[in-house]
Amino acid sequence: MFNDLKVQDWMTPSVVSVSSDTSVAVAQQKMHDLNIRHLPVVDGRKLVGIISLGDLREASPSDATALSIWELNYLWEQLTVEKIMTRSVVVARPDDSIVETLRVMLEHRFGALPVVDVHDQLVGIITEVDIFRMVIGLSERVSPAV
Repeated sequence: MFNDLKVQDWMTPSVVSVSSDTSVAVAQQKMHDLNIRHLPVVDGRKLVGIISLGDLREASPSDATALSIWELNYLWEQLTVEKIMTRSVVVARPDDSIVETLRVMLEHRFGALPVVDVHDQLVGIITEVDIFRMVIGLSERVSPAV
């Protein structure tokens, strides 16, 4: 049933992304406002990295610091996405098998994979939410045996 399914059939094509010179504070606010956990980083439309909520947590300042809240906020505003993004991004292609893509996601414990074309331009993202939507959509198409 799943073997003929392609990433392009279930990916989210309208991807929210940021450029590498975006401040981490802006990226974090965007992720919060849009309730997303992964943010591709692009130069034009070319994928150059990705950040996740985990990356933001790791980059966050420790509570055990002598800096004031104003100093922390200033430093946080100056830090750019380029400094914390993952550069070697595992990606999917639109015509990849959904089963193979899920294997990659499971093997690496990724919650999302950016989808790029042959020119490495970002054309979508496939996330755990997309997979849940796929499973529910397919299960609703199959009528139960009576």
